[in-house]
Amino acid sequence: MSGHSKWATIKHKKGALDAKRGKIFTRLIKEISIAAKGGGDPDGNPRLRTAILAAKAENMPADNIKRAIQRGTGELPGATYEEITFEGYGPGGVAVLVDVTTDNRNRTVSEIRHIFSKNGSNLGSTGSVLHMFSKKGLIAVEKPAAGEEQLMDIVLEHGGEDLSDQGDTWEITTEPAAYETVANAIKAAKIPTVMSEITMVASTYTKLEGPTASQMMRLLEALEDFDDTQAVHSNFDMTAEQMEQVAG
Repeated sequence: MSGHSKWATIKHKKGALDAKRGKIFTRLIKEISIAAKGGGDPDGNPRLRTAILAAKAENMPADNIKRAIQRGTGELPGATYEEITFEGYGPGGVAVLVDVTTDNRNRTVSEIRHIFSKNGSNLGSTGSVLHMFSKKGLIAVEKPAAGEEQLMDIVLEHGGEDLSDQGDTWEITTEPAAYETVANAIKAAKIPTVMSEITMVASTYTKLEGPTASQMMRLLEALEDFDDTQAVHSNFDMTAEQMEQVAG
């Protein structure tokens, strides 16, 4: 299981996501606005459809969603955002991807570089670590919420790719094109999820322990807290217990 998905699951359990609901809304609004540049009708725009589903999952008011779409299509005035993916190396040499949305590229580049260097890490060149990741749909379900057989049936019937045992959760992986179908099937079965999103999944992982693991958590938290950050992905690996410990 990727460090990214473990981290997301643990944050959810700790209630940290609720504490940062304002920041989540900001990120979702940016994503909806950018997606809407490709057309304001979600039926014909899969990226916008996925962004709206994510916003609804966080109970974002319909008016906020509508305004974000209108800013993206140009019906309402708003900032012009640019998407950038930074690649770098974290503590222990792990690969790190940071997706940002910014209206000021120079400021964002400077801030991201500072966060990396302050936490014993380095920015890499374009393409330096991206090849180690693939875009996938990722859905995590706590074990008491559903059995392996029920989830496997959904995966097989709706075009999912894999179901894996991750300790206290089941993790479903899909190709991006099948994500929405699988996610809807899980919702229709009234199975609650602790994470459901399209993300970047690494092909190999690097195990971290001790001080290096703690330093990685500090880097993750600093990157997640940066206002322009949309998502952080990494190929570090540690047990959920270790992560709980170092995340405090």
